[in-house]
Amino acid sequence: MLRLWHLFCQTVTVAVAVLFVVWTFHPEWLRRPLIAEDPLPTIREAVSSPPAEDNLAGGSARAAAKASRSVVSIYTRREVARSNPLREHPFFGRFFENEPADDEQPGLGSGVIVSADGYILTNNHVVEAADAIEVAMADGRTATARVVGIDPDTDLAVLKIAATDLPAVTFADTSTARVGEPVLAIGNPFGVGQTVTQGIISALGRTRLNLNTFENFIQTDAAINPGNSGGALVDMNGNLLGINTAIFTRNGGSMGIGFAIPVDLARGVLEQIVRNGSVTRGWMGIEMQALTPDLASSLGVGREQGVLVAGVMRGGPAARAGIRPGDVIVSIDHKAARDAAGILNQVAAISPGTAAQVELVRNGKPLQAAVEVGRRPTDNRRTETP
Repeated sequence: MLRLWHLFCQTVTVAVAVLFVVWTFHPEWLRRPLIAEDPLPTIREAVSSPPAEDNLAGGSARAAAKASRSVVSIYTRREVARSNPLREHPFFGRFFENEPADDEQPGLGSGVIVSADGYILTNNHVVEAADAIEVAMADGRTATARVVGIDPDTDLAVLKIAATDLPAVTFADTSTARVGEPVLAIGNPFGVGQTVTQGIISALGRTRLNLNTFENFIQTDAAINPGNSGGALVDMNGNLLGINTAIFTRNGGSMGIGFAIPVDLARGVLEQIVRNGSVTRGWMGIEMQALTPDLASSLGVGREQGVLVAGVMRGGPAARAGIRPGDVIVSIDHKAARDAAGILNQVAAISPGTAAQVELVRNGKPLQAAVEVGRRPTDNRRTETP
């Protein structure tokens, strides 16, 4: 038994000695894994690989990079006369001789470069009554801008700067826009610098907001704040969907309800201003009222289709054609009249001097009237009179 114990001890001693020699001269033999391949390099590669090209974050970044180059910051200055009755006083007036008669009122907004040769689209309220307009581009350049033309009916204005080879924005097809699609709003909120916010299209075709005469807004929950006016609302391809123009707010900041003028409407205004310096729209000189079922029954229309003529401007196109208050317009140029906004837009699209065929109902009897459409007066800009 003692002999076996000595043999065991010798064996253990030799084994320990061999292990010590191996650990000293070839330690890697003892650290070799039991599997053929180490999966860690594959895992690291997967973690560090770039995001997929079609994911939302990547699409937002590419869209922002593409569109931001075309968005500018607009700074305005307006001279405002100081209102102090003592300034004109024969005695106290001398105390104001060394003070300037006017104050400078700064303004802030955004704009979108729409042509390589320097045309910029913005809101009319951004540049209205401005005495000086300065444009700051995304690449750091600045330029003095002049107003080419304005359209208060849509709250749009076109500016021009002396520059070439500018990064003009690309226009989207708004007919394919859908509620729920992601969008980006780009502008200069509160003057902090160019800012991109993200949201979705919340609604399309918003009207009756009493913001403009002609309304067809895109509603979005992308954050829009003071200074964003005139900036870009773009899709995930970086194409211009609309011009940001207004927000619904109770505290002066974004509450998730913003409105943009669709680019198809803005483009039509842009083209007319660049070509003619102003926007020309058709006009008949009537005031309208919605036709309720009770009104339709009392007027003998027999249906709730049409719009009631509530008033006719003396000497206007409708008056000359014999249209009277109390008539019901059923259709214009064979297109059914469904509401006042529809008639307003339809008449505005008719070229002045063109004869429009108006189908009426008067005292329950159908009538036809040929109205030679006039040019919409500029002083009617805040009314809903077609």
